[in-house]
Amino acid sequence: MFLTIDIHDRRPVYRQIADGIKSLIAGGQLREGQPLPAVRQVAADLGVNLNTIAAAYRDLQSEGLITVKRGSGATVVARTSGSAHSQEDLRRPIRTALTELVLAGMQQREILVLVIDELKSLLKGVKS
Repeated sequence: MFLTIDIHDRRPVYRQIADGIKSLIAGGQLREGQPLPAVRQVAADLGVNLNTIAAAYRDLQSEGLITVKRGSGATVVARTSGSAHSQEDLRRPIRTALTELVLAGMQQREILVLVIDELKSLLKGVKS
């Protein structure tokens, strides 16, 4: 599992880790039933506190993306288990990101290219 921490990112480290794992699940690099590395291992690999990784795993479990069993570790539940969200809940972060891009001065065409590139990158390796 390949994750990185960006010290310049405004998100807390546990959120960066949770978002990174979500991307790996969405992109098909982590598949349903696949075990995640132990909290201790991820913490050692990234050089962060165990509680930081545990918080990321708890968030992912509360979102229904992984299950965590004491003694057995964490396992990916399903790539599509988050489908219980409403359309509005799913649109909100997209709207926020698009707003930031517009406020940064990007033109519509540039934004569309960026979104398409990111989607392609995310879905690379996912079988349709």
